[in-house]
Amino acid sequence: MQMKTLFQVSALTGALILAGCGGDINIQPTVNDNSVTTTTTTNTTDSETDSGTDTTTNPCASRGDLQGAYNGTDCEYSVSFASKNVEVENDIEFAKLDNDGVHVLNGALLIGKDCDTTTSCSIETDGPTLTVEAGATLAFTSGEAIIRIARGAKIEAIGTFDDPIIFTSANAIARHDAVGNGAQFADWGGIIINGMGLTNQCTNAQRAAETCNVVTEGVTSYFGGNDNADDSGSIQYAKIWYAGSGPKVGGDGDDLNSLTLNAVGSGSSFDFLHIHQGYDDGIEFFGGAATISHIAVTDTQDDAIDIDGGWQGKGQFIFVKHGSVETKSEVVIPSDGTDPERVIAAGSEIYMGNNGFETDGEKNGGADYDEAPASNPTIANVTVITTDELSVRDQSASQAIKFDDAIMSNYYNTLFVKTEGANGTTCIEHSSDGEQNADSIAFTSSVMACVNEFKGEQTFISGKEPAALTGTAKADWFDNSGSSERVASTSSVLSNDFATDVDSADITVTATDVTTIDSFFEEATYIGAVSDADTTSNWYKWVDAAVTAADQD
Repeated sequence: MQMKTLFQVSALTGALILAGCGGDINIQPTVNDNSVTTTTTTNTTDSETDSGTDTTTNPCASRGDLQGAYNGTDCEYSVSFASKNVEVENDIEFAKLDNDGVHVLNGALLIGKDCDTTTSCSIETDGPTLTVEAGATLAFTSGEAIIRIARGAKIEAIGTFDDPIIFTSANAIARHDAVGNGAQFADWGGIIINGMGLTNQCTNAQRAAETCNVVTEGVTSYFGGNDNADDSGSIQYAKIWYAGSGPKVGGDGDDLNSLTLNAVGSGSSFDFLHIHQGYDDGIEFFGGAATISHIAVTDTQDDAIDIDGGWQGKGQFIFVKHGSVETKSEVVIPSDGTDPERVIAAGSEIYMGNNGFETDGEKNGGADYDEAPASNPTIANVTVITTDELSVRDQSASQAIKFDDAIMSNYYNTLFVKTEGANGTTCIEHSSDGEQNADSIAFTSSVMACVNEFKGEQTFISGKEPAALTGTAKADWFDNSGSSERVASTSSVLSNDFATDVDSADITVTATDVTTIDSFFEEATYIGAVSDADTTSNWYKWVDAAVTAADQD
């Protein structure tokens, strides 16, 4: 059997329809069509039988009278159990399986009823919970399979350091890799969580009338509301690998990310995640106020952290490393109108990574949207290690951060690194719209060790910057009256591939104690995401393992 090339959607999957309370959900992303049903048999129970299922010997997840098929090692779930046509309306749990068994899903896993409140449905505020036990592995056979958590539903995926949860491609498990090429980006669609927080994608009037129904990217489902303290659950100690998609038929920007947090509130948290080889963003926020901490993102094609729609959350300990991967199967990237179609052979080295952070303040502004202001997160202890290359899909430069669309933000203890720049790549980019609130963007106790620092104009002269900044050098803006510094790209700021050299003579600014800013933050007496003096911590080991895995992939 041959795996179909990336971006070629088969006739069977060209128009997936998810029947939801608020109308059909259409999925048309262009992703790997690697949907292969690895049929299993079992001597303990029939796959998805009636109420006679013997759950004492079958550890597979069940819902109602349906249960996955167990072959003594793995659990497999057909599309009658979980698919684009099935919304799970009761709690469901995936247990850790013995002997490295995995849960293999041949379709989408949709938790809770989707709802467009302008129709006859209403949001079930106490919806079902998807529970994933520590040590469980969920593997997806279809590039168009997603996990979607509806508004009012929850995900509780709480792993441990020694027993993390894994969300991955079925091709990462040799016995389920029917073609034998191995796992690759866009093998499955990723995780989408729809919350009831604030986003400036809705007007104030829509929120007041409870008719805020923003359509998600990549699929059609709905998010948004009035509650920035909304709780959509948590994911902790988990790996999300080989997810995402290229643009849908609708064009750029309508993609599937590894983890999408749509108006997810501060009642939710995401801690100790490793996101690897995603084909759009690692984590993308659209509004809300969810928090993230201890996040490692390696070799993701587009942005590691993408902020948009008025996100008001906080983040700490975020490590990003751009690099290269070897393609496991042929990649076809279609013409975008200016560049011709590109065909990349299996076994080719390609580069992954656009922005470490892409930060957008608002989808809409003005009086009609002012109850959900521009994104204004506070983020501490970040390391972004860039390359001097272009990401494979859209040929965008590897950068540390981009500011756009009236963004506001505060960064503490941040480290940006770019050691090579012959191709002209830089660390920081401002769009002209990204300069609108530049006086409300601040770096404190931060270090930039980049051979090329700022893209384009080196001063604020677009005419969109605050008047007080007109003519100010962007270098001075970053230095923030000496609280941050720019050092040579040859400086000794890292002691290895990821950890800050805390004894570096080239780093002269003192880390900020961010515990004085907000109780969310933990004390960290160093610049960057990881300290080389803390090699016994779970966080150091988590990043070390993430970088090692990325280097081997």
